[in-house]
Amino acid sequence: MEKGTLAIGCDHAGFEYKESLRFFLIKENYAVKDFGTFSNDSVDYPDYVHPLAHSIEDGISEFGILICGSANGVAITANKHKYIRAAIAWQNEVAALARRHNNANVLCLPARFITLEQARQFAITFLKTPFEGGRHTSRIKKIVTE
Repeated sequence: MEKGTLAIGCDHAGFEYKESLRFFLIKENYAVKDFGTFSNDSVDYPDYVHPLAHSIEDGISEFGILICGSANGVAITANKHKYIRAAIAWQNEVAALARRHNNANVLCLPARFITLEQARQFAITFLKTPFEGGRHTSRIKKIVTE
């Protein structure tokens, strides 16, 4: 990906990782739009996921990164949006495959199950890995139903 606008968001369980990852990505020259949360006080993750997903759907952000304890809640919520393909990554190769094969546009990270260094690595891998296209394109087109 060309270094462009990146949306980032989390719930309370992902707050510390989000903050660290946000600063890391800014240092890597990404323009980062922070959708919150802005503390580790308990929150409802859909309140942060939906605005982030809308920013991608509306073309304001190219990609998103969401972080919560298991990554399941944020992924389920993001995938309710018609043109969002949110993928949970717990290994670097999973982050790469989410882009290469699924053309994922949102990376979901499980803060309680990966290290901060892994979160950084997975984010960079996700952002730098291109979609392969080819046989995967027809599969992606079958995801959205009318």
